[in-house]
Amino acid sequence: MAGNSQRKGAIKKSGKGNPTAGSGGRRRKGLEGKGPTPKASERPNHKTYKMDRAADKREVSRPKRKPGTQAEWVSGRNPVVELLRERVPVKALYVAEGTERDERMREIFKLAADQHVNLLEIGRHELDKLTLGASHQGIAVKLNAFEYVKPADLLELAAERKEPALIVMLDGITDPRNLGAVIRSASGFGAHGVVIPERRAAQITAAAWKTSAGAAARVPVARVTNLTRTLKELQEEGLMVIGLAADGEVELPDSNLIDGPIVLVIGSEGKGLSRLVGETCDQIASIPMSTGLESLNAGVAAGIALYAVSRTRL
Repeated sequence: MAGNSQRKGAIKKSGKGNPTAGSGGRRRKGLEGKGPTPKASERPNHKTYKMDRAADKREVSRPKRKPGTQAEWVSGRNPVVELLRERVPVKALYVAEGTERDERMREIFKLAADQHVNLLEIGRHELDKLTLGASHQGIAVKLNAFEYVKPADLLELAAERKEPALIVMLDGITDPRNLGAVIRSASGFGAHGVVIPERRAAQITAAAWKTSAGAAARVPVARVTNLTRTLKELQEEGLMVIGLAADGEVELPDSNLIDGPIVLVIGSEGKGLSRLVGETCDQIASIPMSTGLESLNAGVAAGIALYAVSRTRL
């Protein structure tokens, strides 16, 4: 009878009508398509997927650092000896094994000993890794991370000295040498500190240390996330804000504000004060000049302005 044959390979109908032997139905589902093959990064058993997950875990576990809080490396014989001559705070001095001792190296060792700097001798390959492949000439130093303060600390310092607060704020200064020059002028003319933005601006680096000629160790530097908000907070504390600009409404020596507590804001040489910072200032003042020079760099402008303020306060 058709359909009931007992021979091998014949179609046998079960009660549910499912074909078995002889029809190919047993493997039909296995031959059906399963869609496009997933990417390697989406397949749990693939090496790429596992590497991506491991990288994600490392990123989560890595502590987040604010810009400028990491220690800085300076490598090479001339840069290192210059830093030590300027007595820039150094955490440790690293020397590659087998490095030739010339006159500069002997001076470096002497300066390091005089300043009680730790001396560590390591393998050259290890020093390559620490300095990220820089041309270190067998020697490098690790600087201490600079310790920034809060704007309130600058006000406390002025109160301790029983002086009207004099704070310098830098708006858009990106050259660390200009920052160092401003700090040096701030030290020389009795300012109570310098305020810089946290982002898109120069930070205290080896270049800033060197230009400050050691003043960075004496003048506190505050770092803030928003200059405009900080200015408003200082205004609430009774400080007046004077911004420097070539088209100022008054010449700085003639300002009626510099006798009291003030914030002196200095913008970049190219762009000057940013819009919001300029709008927040109580007064825009200029530095009188005899020529048609449009602007001065931040370091020079700060020195002249602080001198004018100090002369008025005598």
